[in-house]
Amino acid sequence: MKKTVIQFENFSFKYRSQAKPTLNDINLTIYEGEKVLIVGPSGSGKSTLGHCLNGLVPFSYKGEISGSLEIMGEESRNLDIFALSKKVGTVLQDPDGQFIGLTVAEDIAFALENDCIPQKQMVDTVIEVSRMVDMENFLDSSLHRLSGGQKQRVSLAGVMVDQVDILLFDEPLANLDPATGKHAIELIDRIQKETETTVVIIEHRLEDVLHCHVDRIIVIDEGRIVSDQTPDELLASNVLEDCYIREPLYLKAAKYAGCEVTAEMKPSHLSSFAINGCKDKLVSWFEKTAPPEKKAETPPILELCDVSFGYHPDHLTILGISFSIKRGEMVSIVGKNGAGKSTLSKLICGFEKLSFGRILYSGQDITKDTIKERSLRIGMVLQNPNQMISKHMIYDEVALGLIIRGVPEHEVKERVERTLKICGLYPFRNWPISALSFGQKKRVTIASILALEPEVIILDEPTAGQDFRHYTEMMEFLCELNRQGITVIMITHDMHLMLEYTPRTIVIAGGKKIADDSAVNVLTNSEIIRNANLKETSLFELALFAEISEPREFVERFIAFDREVRQKWL
Repeated sequence: MKKTVIQFENFSFKYRSQAKPTLNDINLTIYEGEKVLIVGPSGSGKSTLGHCLNGLVPFSYKGEISGSLEIMGEESRNLDIFALSKKVGTVLQDPDGQFIGLTVAEDIAFALENDCIPQKQMVDTVIEVSRMVDMENFLDSSLHRLSGGQKQRVSLAGVMVDQVDILLFDEPLANLDPATGKHAIELIDRIQKETETTVVIIEHRLEDVLHCHVDRIIVIDEGRIVSDQTPDELLASNVLEDCYIREPLYLKAAKYAGCEVTAEMKPSHLSSFAINGCKDKLVSWFEKTAPPEKKAETPPILELCDVSFGYHPDHLTILGISFSIKRGEMVSIVGKNGAGKSTLSKLICGFEKLSFGRILYSGQDITKDTIKERSLRIGMVLQNPNQMISKHMIYDEVALGLIIRGVPEHEVKERVERTLKICGLYPFRNWPISALSFGQKKRVTIASILALEPEVIILDEPTAGQDFRHYTEMMEFLCELNRQGITVIMITHDMHLMLEYTPRTIVIAGGKKIADDSAVNVLTNSEIIRNANLKETSLFELALFAEISEPREFVERFIAFDREVRQKWL
């Protein structure tokens, strides 16, 4: 019989600043060597559950605890946070929140230094672990110069060097491109199998985590465990749909086609999913589903003409990129971590100055315009919300830009409250920002820009850390702005977002534009996928398996149909 490593018994927790408990009567046992995935909507309590495991509750986040939580046979409330850190290693959702060193190597070595490991052994271990996460060429790099995905890999390496009993990953895929995310899941899987370490993963991207085997999936909603099943059992039920958690796309397509899914069909992975009996239904569904309507052409609003840039004069990171964005378009810019996507957005907004080339706005050259001049027409939401937030309270943060622009007080109140409602933040309008999750902070920064009503809005990873319902609400709101004529540019690793909301995708690799095509064509082109660290959508694989005559058209029709279904949530 396997040893119990985590045991919740009638466990409840209430934050000191809140009136009601965030966790209610949690009963959960996790055994040695298990890999457990925890999913749930934003605010469900899944991150709080993780904080209870690593000691952030109650040592950093104060509150009232009732019931019992034993970790490795010891009551957690009798352990200090240092003792817990030796049992539970954590990769945080926000990698900036756990960096200690100035360079990659220093940060990875931090735990080893604390344990007084001899220097030769320390150097060898750091090099070995950095290779596992593909960061061996960045050991001397400043952490603040890394992309979001690279930071996430450094955080992973920093935990891997310390041989803990339990590895806790809080949304490890949030800032990773699809291929790197796949590699991270494979890496976690390999570590778990080789070391028999117990792994707990908290993640929104269910389909991506199920790329590798998971023993159990725990679904949390409104502070309670609503399901504790194997992946096959869970996916055959309606629990995910009832809790507004995104099901794997291939599974959703099979259900739309009228296929009855059972646990015996092994639906947790497309390669094991027994859908031979569903082929005719999938073909029939495709043939009777109308293709999406195409948008009318409009004149260009933003043009990049042979743009080049380098942080150092002798090394260019953006190499002669040209493209045109039409007024009212919704476009995604994708590519691997460090490809230059975020740098491109900084050039458009004027945060960095071009080395060569020009930028036009409605036909006028704005290359020499100031950041302030550009900000009147172009709004930018950064990937990391902590880099944008300057006020303590949510309402004040969203109102700040309007107040600076001299908008009348009554209009400020009206626009802020309207935007907070749309972003799902209205109930928290008088909360301190420090009390929010990373995903909620992200919504605050988006709200602060949306309240300014710019003509062009650029969003760097807008859906990172968002649950499926808030993702849908946010994106449908952006679509409504788009229908009113606002141009939306999204830098993203989320291929679902790419497929669902951006008819056109620009692909960047190695500082160059390698594709400018429809999202469906991009995600079904193996060469582009390989060069840009993307991943083929499971919908395309399903269409090929079902021998549908036009697999790309199948993907487009599913995406349009699924959006119509989800709009009924709003």
